[in-house]
Parts: sequence; C-alpha cells; structure tokens
Amino acid sequence: MKRIMSITSIALFALVSLVTVGSISAQERGVKATVPFDFTVGNKLLPAGTYTITAENAGVIKIQNSDRRVSILSLATQDGKVSKTGELVFNKYGDQYFLHEILCTSADMNMGVPASKQENRARVQEASLNSNGQQVYLALNR
Repeated sequence: MKRIMSITSIALFALVSLVTVGSISAQERGVKATVPFDFTVGNKLLPAGTYTITAENAGVIKIQNSDRRVSILSLATQDGKVSKTGELVFNKYGDQYFLHEILCTSADMNMGVPASKQENRARVQEASLNSNGQQVYLALNR
C-alpha cells in the first residue's frame, strides 16, 4: 500500500512540475507594451494601459492588463514579418485603433491579428471619406 501511495505521489509531483514548466515557458514567450490609447482586438475595446501578450497555443494569443483586470484571447497567425526592435502595429481609422500585428523576434511572436467586422466597417467608412487610414507603430517595453 505504501508503494502505491509513493508511486501516486511521484506521479502527481511530476504532473505539477510539468504544468509549472509549461506556465514558465509561456511567460518567456510574452511581450509587454504600454499602449497610450484605447484599442480594439476582435470585438473588444481595451483601455489604454500596460499589456502583456503571450502565445497561448498555435494560433491563439492572450492579451492581458493585470492592473485593470482585462484579459482576452484572440486568434493570430504567423505572418513572416520581422522587427529588430519589437513593436505592436495598429491600424488607425479616424480615432479608432485596431491591433494589427505583434512583431517580436526575440519572443518568437511575429504574428498578425485578423481584422474584425468592426475594423472592416471602419476601413470602409474611412475610404468613403477619401482617407486611407494609417498604421501606428508602438515599441515594446524592455
């Protein structure tokens, strides 16, 4: 009986260790940025603040602001673009900002965020005003 308890304890310890290592490796692949304006990801408007972005799984990123208790998941795809400095790229239409890319080679996060329906509507509205919108680049925190 003691042997079964010992094997169970070792197996449980190994499982907890793997979960901890998984959490640490996810944190290592994260990037941090202070965004001075409200911005949209998917259909969610996020307030200005300091955000940590991590790759959760293939094609999924987590965007989190611990101070404001904001956390969302979003789809993202590897886009092949590279930035030596690390930056977030936003599409700007009028006074609306939409997260477009996370470019950080050191964290292995060169990813594009798909345009939402809201962003597509803003782009069409901006085009009807004969304005093309713009891209805004924001450096990642070190």
